[in-house]
Amino acid sequence: MPAMALAERARTAPRRHKCFEQTHQEMIEAAVRLISQKGVDSLSLSEVARSTGMNRTTLYYHFRNRDALLEAVKAWSAEQLARAFERTATQQERIDFITRFVLENPELIKLWIDDFVSTGDIRDRYPFWDALVDGIKVAAADRSMDAEVYCVILLTSAIIGPRVFKNSVAPAASIDEVVGRFRAEQQRLLEHEHLLSP
Repeated sequence: MPAMALAERARTAPRRHKCFEQTHQEMIEAAVRLISQKGVDSLSLSEVARSTGMNRTTLYYHFRNRDALLEAVKAWSAEQLARAFERTATQQERIDFITRFVLENPELIKLWIDDFVSTGDIRDRYPFWDALVDGIKVAAADRSMDAEVYCVILLTSAIIGPRVFKNSVAPAASIDEVVGRFRAEQQRLLEHEHLLSP
């Protein structure tokens, strides 16, 4: 192809200028999809590069190695789980969101659970921990409650409970059915503890 034709093609071709954050997020989401499809053990930087159509140099610019990418995936998962504790939605919507996320992302949840139960400060792995504990303290201000223990129970039941129920108690149940049953029971427990909010 003549140089003039190449120059014209380059000039008229759509540009793929992406800001750093957008590209970074695209890579994390590609890793999430790959983990969901093939499991965490099959995740590689080469596979993420291939699935996004980016070269490995770009990927290494964002993540120095596979472990750094996994850390970013864990942080993304923690952010998704934290959305269930935000007050921008009704309690029912928050309960439904976390239950559905857990059921629809089993490989991510396994990764998150391994991180959750490992030794070290939970704040390093779940940066929303203090906000969750503070929220429980405010909601239960008039009673004596160990907010940290209660939050561990809350997170454990919300993250592990739906998978145990779907896999071992009611494998034939649909995700919608499991979400509905967990919502009803979690709301009952929160009402019993006087922590039910709109």
